[in-house]
Amino acid sequence: MRLSARLVAGLKIGALAGMTAVLLPLQWLAIRSRSPRAARLPHLWHRGAARLIGLRIACEGAPAAGRPLLLLSNHVSWLDIVVLGAALPVSFVAKSEVAGWPVVSLLARLQRTVFVERDRRTRTGAQASEIAARLAAGDVIVLFAEGTSGDGASVLPFRSALVGAAGRAVEAGAGGAAALIQPVAVVYTAEHGLPLDRLSRTRVSWTGDMDLAPHLLAMLAEGTFDVTVVFGTPIALGPGDDRKAATRAAEAAVRRMLAATLRGAGAPARPASGAARGAEDGREAGGAILKVGETG
Repeated sequence: MRLSARLVAGLKIGALAGMTAVLLPLQWLAIRSRSPRAARLPHLWHRGAARLIGLRIACEGAPAAGRPLLLLSNHVSWLDIVVLGAALPVSFVAKSEVAGWPVVSLLARLQRTVFVERDRRTRTGAQASEIAARLAAGDVIVLFAEGTSGDGASVLPFRSALVGAAGRAVEAGAGGAAALIQPVAVVYTAEHGLPLDRLSRTRVSWTGDMDLAPHLLAMLAEGTFDVTVVFGTPIALGPGDDRKAATRAAEAAVRRMLAATLRGAGAPARPASGAARGAEDGREAGGAILKVGETG
């Protein structure tokens, strides 16, 4: 890494540390007192972090107004957390290993992240109940449904195990007949205003066994990235509805939205398969809500 790039990364880290030092005690107090600010302060932090990192975020569609609301998103990089956290006040579902990472674990806990053990099926019910309780309390939760990160040009199969938490939120006293599952596509489109191609997009993606620190430093040194967040049509999921069908519908919608956005940005997208090919891009419009039986 060039000296000038190291200097830029160092200055950004210093600014991020300063902003964190100011907001951290306020967030700790907000969590202890169960203040509504516990949801708003991380949103403020992410908006500041996005500017410092150099993320230019554009939103298409809108988050659903109804609650409970579970967002099912594709996953490309740790940057997704900053992007979605800057777009609206949310909490995230993260793998249990994150709870042991230095610094990151503290930030995740202050974000009120729900930690899950994805590979322990015996824990799925309890973990879904924890997510359901948060949804029932009015928190908007983001689930990276692929269970891992991808290359940013395609969508991996969505896992349905924790999606049932949305239906359980109704049983937990959220009110209403159904919860909402909203597909969300996070799409990195350009660097310094120039469209990203498949190769350059791999610099943004954080996949496999890549270490976090070198990737973080590289992204801080790179400069400006354009990213589009596309909100799809929400799907209503009640306690008795088929979570697997809802998950498949959300996956297909995210795949359509990703492909449509990449085409619009002038970048090649991997072709969609099955019913997704040739379909509309599926973004949210006019407050429409699909029922599980209408998604096939």
